Amino acid sequence: MTTYILLLLILVVVLLLVLVFRKPSFDMSPLREDNARLRERLAERLGTLSQNAMELKNISADIANFKDILMGNKQARGSFGERQLADLVRDIMPPESYAFQCVLSTGVRPDCVIRLPYPPGDMIIDSKFPLESYNRILQNKNDMGARKQFELDVRKHIDAIAEKYIISGVTAESAMMFIASESIFEELHREFPDTIEYAARKKVFLVSPSTLWATLNTIRAVLSDIKIKRVAGKIKRELDLLLTDLTRLNDRTDNLARHFAQTTSDIEQIQTTIGKISPRAEKLRDMDFGEE
Repeated sequence: MTTYILLLLILVVVLLLVLVFRKPSFDMSPLREDNARLRERLAERLGTLSQNAMELKNISADIANFKDILMGNKQARGSFGERQLADLVRDIMPPESYAFQCVLSTGVRPDCVIRLPYPPGDMIIDSKFPLESYNRILQNKNDMGARKQFELDVRKHIDAIAEKYIISGVTAESAMMFIASESIFEELHREFPDTIEYAARKKVFLVSPSTLWATLNTIRAVLSDIKIKRVAGKIKRELDLLLTDLTRLNDRTDNLARHFAQTTSDIEQIQTTIGKISPRAEKLRDMDFGEE
């Protein structure tokens, strides 16, 4: 495409040179004016074409780089898948709920761990995929040997994930295999349903960017619900303790009220006795015992 545009630019320049240096046999003044305007318009369009050519060149370079990632060495593809996985997880999950490239107790280092309370336990996500076998299928759709090898490679990777990342008592009872391409994910379900069933039996679930997005949002909602329930449980325990203290306070208040009531009754009886003693004392004081 870029070569064709350059050839077109050269042809336009040659035509301009022919028009400029051609010797006229009659009055060319009107034509010169038209040619001047034409040259201006052509210069503008040449500039636009040059800019488009540069943009096409940059796009071609980007496509080539992307092809190198998908079709090139395994390390480049792995980095691409890991970055895409990391971007998805960071966009959806809270920071404390995930970790990348951490070492498990068994010594293995998964691409991503989604932190979940046990049970179910931490969920592992692996971002690798046997793309070499898939590329051989793309080169020849009718190559049954390539199809068989691709299926074997996928199952082998499923076995590796199940063996390394599903650890009883440590991780969740299932793991996820992230496939960075929606088209490959779709073709696996369409052309290799037995492999999908095999992964389900191994408790390794295949996810694409869109299905992982939905899964992570569901996990985030579950984590929020767990956090709410945990806080609600603490509040309930505190309320139970508060009610116990209120009951104890009520009992003690009743005891104090009874003591006050008894004290009041005793005071009233004492006052009654004093009331009886006072008149007698008055009478004794008023008696005339005579003087010697």
